[in-house]
Amino acid sequence: MIRRVGWLAVIVTRGFRSRGTDRDPRLPPGQYDAGQSWPVLSAEVTPELSAADWTLRIDGLVATPRTWTWDEAHALPRSEYRGDIHCVTGWSRFGVRFAGVDLDEFLTAASPLPRATHVLARSHTGYTTNLPLAAVRSGRAWIAWEADGLPLTPEHGGPARLLVPGRYFWKSAKWITGLRLLDHDEPGFWEHNGYHNEGDPWREERYAGD
Repeated sequence: MIRRVGWLAVIVTRGFRSRGTDRDPRLPPGQYDAGQSWPVLSAEVTPELSAADWTLRIDGLVATPRTWTWDEAHALPRSEYRGDIHCVTGWSRFGVRFAGVDLDEFLTAASPLPRATHVLARSHTGYTTNLPLAAVRSGRAWIAWEADGLPLTPEHGGPARLLVPGRYFWKSAKWITGLRLLDHDEPGFWEHNGYHNEGDPWREERYAGD
């Protein structure tokens, strides 16, 4: 079926299962294996943003609001994610390797307050997306600037993007500039435009009401 959200029309086949028993168990419901391709889908024009101009800020309900430059972020312990990613438009890509810094490094430095329950991720373009704080802690999220051993390209969110592989990929905000910690949930761009608030691919949480 075709679902239209804002200006973007996407074709989604719910609960698709290939004939026979050869469906890859790594595929969530309604997804297909995109192989080595990595489709580019954006809600905005790709910005011209150099590493020298990039910063990451964590503020809101934290004891110590902090801003990191590119060099300061790279001075933190390097971390990698090797696994799969899933897009709400239906494609999945297996065995992707991202490198950057575990988001826990930044959050620990900022010291979230006990009443903080959610984060609102912000991009340099103004794009936002929301997540429970628990969904980006304990090794579940990264600030990534490499993909498959190469610098992250601008069309895929470079110089750096949020990476939350346990959610559909719109939650992994491109051109990340910061996270604001909140004591409530605050929907972001796509959530305001009909996408599901949580975005769990294994529960097929694509759209509001799913």
